[in-house]
Amino acid sequence: MRPRILIIVQNLPVPFDRRVWLECQALTTAGYRVAVVCPKGKGDPAYQVIDGVELYKYRPYAPGGSKVSFIAEYAYSFLATAWAALKARRSGRFAVIQACNPPDVFWPLALAFRALEGTRFVFDHHDLCPELFQSRFPSGPKLPHKGLLALERRTHQAADHVIATNDSYREIAMTRGGKRAEDVTVVRTGPDLRRLQSGEADPELRRGRRFLVAYIGVMGPQDGVDIVVRAADIVVNQLGRDDIAFTLIGSGDCFDDLVALRDELGLAGHVEFTGRAPDELVMRIMSTSHVGLSPDPKNPLNDVSTMNKTMEYMAFELPVVAFDLRETRVSAGDAAVYVQPNDERQYAEAIVALLDDEQRRALMGKLARERVEQELAWSHQESAYLGVYQRVLGEGKPRKRARA
Repeated sequence: MRPRILIIVQNLPVPFDRRVWLECQALTTAGYRVAVVCPKGKGDPAYQVIDGVELYKYRPYAPGGSKVSFIAEYAYSFLATAWAALKARRSGRFAVIQACNPPDVFWPLALAFRALEGTRFVFDHHDLCPELFQSRFPSGPKLPHKGLLALERRTHQAADHVIATNDSYREIAMTRGGKRAEDVTVVRTGPDLRRLQSGEADPELRRGRRFLVAYIGVMGPQDGVDIVVRAADIVVNQLGRDDIAFTLIGSGDCFDDLVALRDELGLAGHVEFTGRAPDELVMRIMSTSHVGLSPDPKNPLNDVSTMNKTMEYMAFELPVVAFDLRETRVSAGDAAVYVQPNDERQYAEAIVALLDDEQRRALMGKLARERVEQELAWSHQESAYLGVYQRVLGEGKPRKRARA
């Protein structure tokens, strides 16, 4: 019988977390048995099995965005995760526990399972928690930041292997985390090309306008969605462009504030918020759009992080408008227009200039899709991911079963 794997996720439910769901599918296709502990999405049961993956879910708790609330949320998440992991353990021993951050608090649980039954620990490094704190609270106290650095280092030290989402994170694992190069593997969050591909456009989604530009992703303080709304204000009310519609897909801590900002600026007829949208609607919006927006401002976190939305736009053959960030350039290459970081006016002007240059958009869209197909897609990342488990478990290459 193939080994059993437990994957821990705190910040998103599964299968809504696309990266984790792709990892689950890769493991089950390779013959591993997989269980996941994660928070519930709206209407989710406490236990369900999807495509052979056991999902153990707990009620999420997010008390707010203050510094103290982070501590409360992480403490609750640890206890809820530990309880759900114990319930999952009743169905069999775990050969490996994979913890996905944020937060960096699950290493004690992994060490407890290691001590009791020899379970190995893989750390899937999704976010830099110290930089996340700095980005949310740039003038905040130093003690929490130091504490987050200590938790990050302890997580790396406890891990048998670290999965880094890009080379910047890999460097941090080897410097701040003290890991050997051979114990860190880069596995990018590549788009699933079976799911993400351009289809037939739906002109009604442009709401009577010539162009549609789209944003998809989380709407938190560090994501820059307010820049999109302010750039839309410049486009419509200063540059006088009434032929451009903006559709913003997703949700997060700032959602209500962003809607209020839109209404305050008188943009309700130009900027639409969908909230979290089903896949079918996302595909129609992306297939209808002319440009994808990656407004992540330059800060300690964003500069070295890979933005999943950027690669999703590219999968839909959309050129991207982004601020000039290190890892965004690595992902998008020539498929993006790069703007001076955090400059709303330049960002708005770049959107308009790209919309007015149809030939350039077509070329960038073609380059975008080619880059995803040839290098970034999940199909190119999957073998590296499975290789981590082969190494950690000391086994040969697992035999893949045919996909359904």
